[in-house]
Amino acid sequence: MSIAARHTPLHAAHVATGARMVDFAGWDMPVNYGSQLEEHHAVRRDAGMFDVSHMLALDVAGPESTAWLRGLLANDVAKLEGSGKALYACMLDERGGVIDDLIVYRFSDADYRIVVNAGTADKDVAWMRKRIAATGANVTLQARRDLAMIAVQGPRAIERACAALPELSTATGVPAPFAGARVGDLLVARTGYTGEDGLEIAVPAIRAEAAWNALVAAGVRPCGLGARDTLRLEAGMNLHGQDMDEEVSPLDAGLSWTVDMKDEARDFVGRAALQAKPATQRLLGLILEDKGVLRSHMKVFTAAGEGETSSGGFSPTLEKSIAFARVPLATRAGESVEVEIRGKRLKARAVKLPFVRKGKALV
Repeated sequence: MSIAARHTPLHAAHVATGARMVDFAGWDMPVNYGSQLEEHHAVRRDAGMFDVSHMLALDVAGPESTAWLRGLLANDVAKLEGSGKALYACMLDERGGVIDDLIVYRFSDADYRIVVNAGTADKDVAWMRKRIAATGANVTLQARRDLAMIAVQGPRAIERACAALPELSTATGVPAPFAGARVGDLLVARTGYTGEDGLEIAVPAIRAEAAWNALVAAGVRPCGLGARDTLRLEAGMNLHGQDMDEEVSPLDAGLSWTVDMKDEARDFVGRAALQAKPATQRLLGLILEDKGVLRSHMKVFTAAGEGETSSGGFSPTLEKSIAFARVPLATRAGESVEVEIRGKRLKARAVKLPFVRKGKALV
């Protein structure tokens, strides 16, 4: 017997707008509202928004929150100085595999907000509760399913969001890049998953549809998961379950910059495994030079040996097929490689990620 898909607080608004709905990690979510291509360009050129309420916000509180998080995550929350500062981090298992990648916001040493992925949320909460029990830390963990989350992204995202939501019209309502601020009953973060400036806004579920409609009225275009994927691919941003998971070390997935081993006394979960097994691969971008479409799990042939694509698709901004690939460490940006597509080896060029940032092609 199939399990009914879960609905976000904005589900009725999507259906009323004529969105094409698909199952994503057990949630009934909009993949597009008509034209995925137009939605992609709206974010690159103006302002678009995404319902990301299927992701889960978690509140961590208690006097030992900082110490507990320093042991839980591969990146170090001790680097967060000042209220609202954000950190991108991986949560690893004992083997050094990536349970999930997440963002953590610090408001004080006893007050943090974490946002985790939809597909791993239940597993993440179970793992965190297990770590609280194992360490005996004086910490509480609260799942905030009473919230909706809307990501407004693009060069005019902040301008249009401020026009739509009165709380954001003051200077205090828009935080600095990669930081969050509590504004009334909203948590507003200057973060995103598109390579553009913008805001991720956590709003009480009861207010979500009104906020969404106000943003539409201010000229923000609703966008679905299809455009979200092409935007994050162009921006060089990993997707858990595709570019890394429990079987892939962050060192091999282009995420070594999120692993902080500077403090030799900090023993986070997975540290010993990472120290015992250094990186064997690097993550590079690929631009297909022959005709075809790059997808995940395609063999890549380089002068230094074989690799594999992890994410791939068509880039609307570059008008080319692109991919991420884990390739041997000796492979460098600028080299020519071959990708096996339907039994044929097609030419591609390896490049440094990202492909696109703030509307501009970087390759």
